[in-house]
Amino acid sequence: MLAVAMVCSWPPGLTFAQAPVVPGQGAARAAAPQFVSPEVSADRKITVRIYAPQAQSVRLNASDIPGVGFAAPVTRGDNGVWEVVVGPVPAGAYRYAFNVDGVMTIDPRNPSISESNNNGWSMVSVPGSAASDMQNVPHGSVAEVQYYSAPLHTFRRMHVYTPPGYETNNRRYPVFYLLHGAGDSDDSWSTVGRAGIILDNLIAAGKAKPMIVVMPAGHTRAQGAGAALPDPSSDPFVEDFVAAIMPHVQKHYRTMSGRANTAIAGLSMGGSQTLNVAFENPSTFGYIGVYSSGLFGVFPIAGRGTPPPSGASGASEWETRHAAALGDADLKKGLRLFWFSTGSEDFLLDTTVATVDFFKKHGFTPIYEQSAGGHTWLNWRDYLTEFTPRLFQ
Repeated sequence: MLAVAMVCSWPPGLTFAQAPVVPGQGAARAAAPQFVSPEVSADRKITVRIYAPQAQSVRLNASDIPGVGFAAPVTRGDNGVWEVVVGPVPAGAYRYAFNVDGVMTIDPRNPSISESNNNGWSMVSVPGSAASDMQNVPHGSVAEVQYYSAPLHTFRRMHVYTPPGYETNNRRYPVFYLLHGAGDSDDSWSTVGRAGIILDNLIAAGKAKPMIVVMPAGHTRAQGAGAALPDPSSDPFVEDFVAAIMPHVQKHYRTMSGRANTAIAGLSMGGSQTLNVAFENPSTFGYIGVYSSGLFGVFPIAGRGTPPPSGASGASEWETRHAAALGDADLKKGLRLFWFSTGSEDFLLDTTVATVDFFKKHGFTPIYEQSAGGHTWLNWRDYLTEFTPRLFQ
């Protein structure tokens, strides 16, 4: 997998006392003690550390790590190094950040970064996953791709995976559009999501067809504006996807055309956007995947405010807007895979179930596979691993 170069400014809230002392400079300042962070033990425990001798409180934000949450306490050592040990944890990639006296910061000793829409995270990988560990197999490439979005009147970025051998042949490939969730960015699937590595391993094992995977940015608001859940009646991402993303991919990559060679899937917010895109363009996609998601704004979302009464008004509006697609027999016939999966502890479980029932009522045959666990990357990497081998067969 080709690494993507990233430039990160000095994190706010950190002092230069946390950086290595340069000989001849800062002679009056004591050098920071030597330590490693993160550290992964053979029994899959993770230790993270930060040097903050003047801090009064340090907490760990790592909601994907089982049992940690958003504000786990970190213990201060006599040398000014704060430390916490978590786990053992399942194999996989995890994002984390420190809260130092109320200021969120990445781990200054860890160069591995994963981007969200408004911030960066430190990342640690715990080995032991056959699906997402780097293996000694042929590797594809993940590129940062800039494009101009006429609908949004701005330059945008996506990440694009090309399979092993793409650069040395003239073959055309099917295309899989893979969308991220609320708060994340187009970087997320290829870093903490390990999408490129998962594809490399599946292709090498003969379990998945070689394909191009396009990972666009789902948020259309300016950075700092906060995450906005997709409006099923007017989602600017749909305009960007149809008028800018797909044309750019078709122009610059050797893609195969037709529904049988085009797939789309997304997690959480990206799952709802997947349904909006697919049913606004019903003849485009032969494969649809919805991970930990459903129709936002149509069916209730647990813990997210007051929904429409029983979801009825939202369902009625979406149903009316997409009546032609919902009643199109040819659409149903050409849809080779309509796949849902959500964890039993996920706050979007009811939304998923209601969405699956909604499509069954309209004559579709969605596959619904409920997993264990919640709304985390542990599940989403598994869903990608399970969904991708079903494409383009």
